[in-house]
Amino acid sequence: MFRPLHICFLISFAFFIDPSSQHDKKIQMREKVREMFYHAYDNYMTYAFPHDELKPLSKSFTDSLSELGNLKLEHLPTDYNGSAVTLVESLSSLAILGNKTEFEKGVLWLSENLTFDVDVRVNLFECNIRVLGGLISAHLLAIDPTNRLIQGSYNNQLLRLAEDLGKRFLPAFETPTALPYAWINLKNGVMVNETTETSTSGCGSLILEMGALSRLTGDPRFESVALRALRQLWRMRSSLDLLGTTLDVVTGEWLEYSSGIGAGVDSFYEYLMKAYILFGKEDYWRMFSSAYLASQKHFRYGPWYHEANMWSGKPTYWQLTSLQAFWPGLQVLVGDVAAANSSHREFFHAWEKFGVLPERYLLDHQMIHPTERYYPLRPELAESTFYLYQATKDPWYLDVGEAMVKSLNRYTKVAGGFASVRDVTTMQLEDHQHSFFLAETCKYLYLLFDDSFVAKRNYIFTTEGHPIQVTSSWHEKLPESYFSGNWTFSKSGAWESGASALSMKVCPSIAPNSRLPEQHRESVCHVPDQKIDHRCWSNRECGVDATTCRQRSCSEVGYCGLWNPL
Repeated sequence: MFRPLHICFLISFAFFIDPSSQHDKKIQMREKVREMFYHAYDNYMTYAFPHDELKPLSKSFTDSLSELGNLKLEHLPTDYNGSAVTLVESLSSLAILGNKTEFEKGVLWLSENLTFDVDVRVNLFECNIRVLGGLISAHLLAIDPTNRLIQGSYNNQLLRLAEDLGKRFLPAFETPTALPYAWINLKNGVMVNETTETSTSGCGSLILEMGALSRLTGDPRFESVALRALRQLWRMRSSLDLLGTTLDVVTGEWLEYSSGIGAGVDSFYEYLMKAYILFGKEDYWRMFSSAYLASQKHFRYGPWYHEANMWSGKPTYWQLTSLQAFWPGLQVLVGDVAAANSSHREFFHAWEKFGVLPERYLLDHQMIHPTERYYPLRPELAESTFYLYQATKDPWYLDVGEAMVKSLNRYTKVAGGFASVRDVTTMQLEDHQHSFFLAETCKYLYLLFDDSFVAKRNYIFTTEGHPIQVTSSWHEKLPESYFSGNWTFSKSGAWESGASALSMKVCPSIAPNSRLPEQHRESVCHVPDQKIDHRCWSNRECGVDATTCRQRSCSEVGYCGLWNPL
């Protein structure tokens, strides 16, 4: 068996069965999502391939790798035709949809035509999650005998491409701090006078793809540099276990102290948890559990998450951002389903209010951010909806998915594909269909209505939605089997009263009750007070609050509560 926290998600497959009344609806919605995917994919192949991404309004293309480097198309090498990013990103979705023919055609084309020996400056993080992750995932799917996606011969061509790209990443890590530059020239390495600024996500969210590449090739360098950067980043945390948003890779100094769970930091949390699941290294778990508790203590306000100063923990910005919508999905993996549901409903209420999810909404002013009013077809809400449905089988999440499908078709579908929304208040469109619409948005919506691809299989999805199968051979040591005999009990035979589900690495829903059967754990950090009536003589009789994850204390009149301010 694998780590029990992952079973918080896996357990849903074993114990919940869809009612027959939902079956027809799910088939109908699955086919609508299939139509969406092929409308986007076919238009890309018609008007943009082999360039990177589609411009659906003008039915033309954009080379996103070069634009990420702020280069004009006329400044690109004359023989540069793009890196077919959308095709790379679409392979795992084609596999999930069961299109073996198109998957094999894509693999063969990339094998014969894709090259990274081009004089182009790219964003390390984006190229890692989109291209490297897409190649690795497609390679694993191609060699999986249960899928039989390729009828002809496959000789690890995608893995060789991934290895070539990974080697071109390595110069980015040659810094005094071991933290990688945010930008790299695929042909010439780090450019002269390259910016030294990067984000926490940018240097802390490389371990899944780079680690998988090392396991597949036997070359330890990829995992080594990514892990070294991650550990260095963690050493730079504050005493509150919080990290900032941007930093300097040469000096190791923080540039932006405000932090949260959204842009610039989001996938750092995600990759700690998923790296623990994929590789079984205890370092990842220790970092994640500390970081997760800190986020609950300092960012959470009811169902919302604001930003806070990494040094003081004081709130800085009260805002909802669309990238935060991934958080409920991560909480499902942890086992915090109640907290995930609470936040997810607020994100969906915002979707219902505006028709789609605005990029940034100011909670303290109850208004959309004046300059970030767009919706670029982001997948995070669909992702969390998929995870929550798997964890609960509550048909309400199917209704959420249906509403999202209707909105996307109503507001963003055009003749040439699906267009981003420039302004959610007017639904004015922008001429861009991001590759992640095919890699993630359509994929998670499809899996919501048809989970046959993941049923009875153990996958993690990268932050770009690329599936990587979890296998015990990638774990440094085989995890123990988890059953009641492995839980920590006190001498009296009861589970330790001061232990949380998080500290014991079990799901709150399956955690053993403490001394009193009426008590239960409401979240992974929750530790019930020793007495049901919350009476106490000392702080040792008080637990940990389920919502804020703060230690409760005993008042002068003998009741446990959150009496001490932060």
